[in-house]
Amino acid sequence: MIEYRVGSGFDAHAFADGVPLVLGGVRIDHPRGLAGHSDGDVLAHALTDAVLGAAGLEDIGAYFSSDDPTLAGADSVDLLSRAWERVAAGGWSLANADVVLIGEEPRLAPHRDAMRARLAGALGVGPELVAVRATTTDGLGFTGRREGLAAQAVALLRR
Repeated sequence: MIEYRVGSGFDAHAFADGVPLVLGGVRIDHPRGLAGHSDGDVLAHALTDAVLGAAGLEDIGAYFSSDDPTLAGADSVDLLSRAWERVAAGGWSLANADVVLIGEEPRLAPHRDAMRARLAGALGVGPELVAVRATTTDGLGFTGRREGLAAQAVALLRR
């Protein structure tokens, strides 16, 4: 019998001066990056929580604490890969994942293929199984005021 499980993830970070902007494991030319203990990659963080949740595991903070000094500036796609090792050890494989960036800027389209490849690589699958999309909030909320970015992710696992 095949078992399926769905997990969802969400993350948000404020923009910050003096740090690079990294989304989906791709460094993007932008005047501000995202504040965070790691590289602040909201796409990778949301996807990490989605796969962990689908497998019935704890959230990203339980495995990669923001209090851990060794994780300062960490590559969030590496953290996703390490979380995926835990998920795969439980016999799970990825059916598909869908990640959505929420913000007025930057434009995601020029970087989408590279992001899909990086995220999919961390999960050991082809990029066709990982969708990366974006939306705005039409000027509403903190993302609409260009104060930061948020991301949502859904992952479907099977074993």
